[in-house]
Amino acid sequence: MSWDQSADAWIASQGAHGDFARQYVLDTPMLARVRAFAPRRLLDLGCGEGRFCRRLAGDVEELTGLDPTTTLIARARALGGARFVEGRAERMPFADDSFDMVVSYLTLLDIGEIDAALDEVRRVLRPGGRVLIANLTGFATAANGTCGTWSSRPDGSRDMTVRRYLECRGEMVEWNGVSIENWHRPLSFYMQAFLSRGFTLTHFDEPACTDPAHPKAEAYDNAPYHLMMEWQAR
Repeated sequence: MSWDQSADAWIASQGAHGDFARQYVLDTPMLARVRAFAPRRLLDLGCGEGRFCRRLAGDVEELTGLDPTTTLIARARALGGARFVEGRAERMPFADDSFDMVVSYLTLLDIGEIDAALDEVRRVLRPGGRVLIANLTGFATAANGTCGTWSSRPDGSRDMTVRRYLECRGEMVEWNGVSIENWHRPLSFYMQAFLSRGFTLTHFDEPACTDPAHPKAEAYDNAPYHLMMEWQAR
């Protein structure tokens, strides 16, 4: 399957507010970084059904969401909140220097042609602009698929086994009716990819759960599996 076949299941699984990681880990710090930089023109790369664009409505003057999945873009347009464009990260239909900020919210792991996509990010971003990224940690992606395993304990906690961490590879993952290819890449890959393109790291975080009373908060904070990076273009 692919995003085209999984789009309806994805929309159902996210609802209006997104899953645990989006609502209770990433939304608050991601919104804070956008508001601190205060871009006038922002691109949400891999916007899906447009949820994060709608969270940004009112904070950014010109919001654009880009996604290659027809069903997700149709849903985003129906709900509104931004200009939504169907297209691929590897070949963006935008002019050079079109945006002050590019946001990749848990989307880099979906892109196979990552070098082409990052070249395009650099092209459409104005000098001095920022790239804001939320991603799964490399250990989390390495534990998916054929090269890693998850196992559950009686108390509800889980153990992770990781193999071939340094090897970039695509793996099929499935949950809640969604079946897609995710790409594992070690953190060093992303660091070197941005540094080699002339970006400067301006922010790095492994955010905690924003609601300590949430039933999943303690388990998540014991072993966080999301990270954030912000890079500035020359």
